[in-house]
Amino acid sequence: MTRWPPAPISGLPTEVTVYEVGPRDGLQNEPEVVSLAVKLELIARLVAAGLRAVEVTSLVRPDAVPQLADADELLSRLPASPGVRHPALVPNLRGLERALTAGAREVAVFASATESFSRHNLNRSRSESLRSLAEVAGHARQAGIPVRGYVSMCFGDPWEGAVDQGEVVGVATQLLAMGCAEVSLGDTIGVATPGAVVALLSRLAGAGVGMGTLAVHFHDTYGQALANTLEALRCGVTTVDAAAGGLGGCPFARSATGNLATEDLVFLLDGLGVATGVDLAALARTSLWLAQHLGRPSPSRVVRALAASLDA
Repeated sequence: MTRWPPAPISGLPTEVTVYEVGPRDGLQNEPEVVSLAVKLELIARLVAAGLRAVEVTSLVRPDAVPQLADADELLSRLPASPGVRHPALVPNLRGLERALTAGAREVAVFASATESFSRHNLNRSRSESLRSLAEVAGHARQAGIPVRGYVSMCFGDPWEGAVDQGEVVGVATQLLAMGCAEVSLGDTIGVATPGAVVALLSRLAGAGVGMGTLAVHFHDTYGQALANTLEALRCGVTTVDAAAGGLGGCPFARSATGNLATEDLVFLLDGLGVATGVDLAALARTSLWLAQHLGRPSPSRVVRALAASLDA
């Protein structure tokens, strides 16, 4: 694999945390259930490639997301990886209890910026959802467990259209106030463009939110994820969510397609001289290996470009 020399540009962070969501957000939308053995090997391969934050599963109802029905067993069988975060997404107190019983050491919670998606996704109003999440966050903190927050539909909603930035700021600040150490801003249906990203981050900064408490989570529906990421980095964000191979979507929002591919993100950051600690070749081999198990090529352009020079 050819190593291209970096060409840095000013105004970017020197290092970025790549927050890998493939085992959870990537696999939850697969038409077929991936075996527990493959999931555990995927996580091990991602860690071996240098990723230090790998979201592993979600403690949702098995009938709602059968692809993650093995969440309890996966968490209980997950080997300890010093220095590596393995968060699990929990929708409610019952999910938190399951996660703690199975040995989770970090959890994530999710809220919607819009009323419509909250009702479609959680079958409850946005205010009811936030009250429930405050309980979850409180119990997690009492157990000494860090909490990450997600805000979905930050830029567009398939039922409501354009999203008022003030609504996003309101939900994000509530998640921070309830104790979330980090809040990830999700472009769930991939309609954001760079100007919208800058505008939202500026609005959050104006509300007193530090960029160090934020992450960005872009879907690549319209091919804007990397451009949006670059603008977020220029604004001071240093944590970017991505999924190995560009897998993923949302089973409750049909217009949500794949996540930003981790390989595409790492290639960009390597080219800019921004440190990630991730071995791109090892990561691409992992996605080629996973694509074989899924029975289709990886959507990642970088994986496809490197495929001829790498063995899974």
